[in-house]
Amino acid sequence: MGNMEEVKNHQPVNVGIVGLGYWGPKLARNFQSLDGVRVVMASDLRQERLDDLKKLYPDITVTRDYKELLNGRHLDAVIIATPVNTHYKLARDAILAGKHVMVEKPITSNSMQGAELLSLAEKYDRRLMVGHTFVYNPAVEMVRQVIQSGELGDIYYMNATRVNLGLLQPDINVMWDLAPHDLSILTYILNDDPIKVSALGSAYVNRSAHLDEVVYMNLRFRNDIIANLRVSWLDPVKMRRLTVVGRKKMLVYDDISEDKVILYDKGVEVPPYSVTEAEFRASYRNGDGTVYPLTWTEPLKAECDHFVYCIRSGTSPRSNGENG
Repeated sequence: MGNMEEVKNHQPVNVGIVGLGYWGPKLARNFQSLDGVRVVMASDLRQERLDDLKKLYPDITVTRDYKELLNGRHLDAVIIATPVNTHYKLARDAILAGKHVMVEKPITSNSMQGAELLSLAEKYDRRLMVGHTFVYNPAVEMVRQVIQSGELGDIYYMNATRVNLGLLQPDINVMWDLAPHDLSILTYILNDDPIKVSALGSAYVNRSAHLDEVVYMNLRFRNDIIANLRVSWLDPVKMRRLTVVGRKKMLVYDDISEDKVILYDKGVEVPPYSVTEAEFRASYRNGDGTVYPLTWTEPLKAECDHFVYCIRSGTSPRSNGENG
């Protein structure tokens, strides 16, 4: 997260939030809780949302015109929590207005728009961060540490499941809505990007919109590591689980469970001399599972704190525009 002690007493940071739907009020609460940070303005097209926020935080100036927010000279950063198809324009306008930008995932509706935002942020020396909340999750950080330590040995494969009954989105499919979580987790814990990606999906409920509600993604990383992602809005049981299988040990991260990270001393080996069917002998190890203790902090608060740190220190965010 960086050496916050060196920069925590730097200049105050004034934040504006565009979009007060599901995430906007949560972001407002977390930014307001940080030392030296004030949410000074908020914008949304729906007046009732502005009124609700005003009741919670009377000192925040609210407006239905986001350009009024962007023109605020006392504003250092803009947080964008709006529908995906608005991300590009809002983020572009904010960067051109001289603001640092944190935008919810996915960063834009296509990669060309994302690349332009990245270029503009570099040109104007603004921090551009994407809301990949899970890379600020203490459990995911623990998984990364275990993998990077080599305790699992060479990684064989990973399997991620993120399913629930709902919530169908009107403008993006389930892959755009849910898969960024798991993609950001996988690239973070491996410290690598996939070299090959394929996806298969289908729409069953809202066929006319052609927005897939179920998607299976297959990824291949270097060193012959493969990963499978299953995301769905049409599943009877809510699951948020990642399994990592290594040569030495195996690991399960379950975001819903109280015991979020469990390390299993399990594996299978075949002696090198087993070269024929008659000689084939597989050796199985079925050790116990060990629960990793975690010091829990709210991931969204850690994410907001990291964004402020990057503004003050000038460093690139963990989930920067390139990651997005």
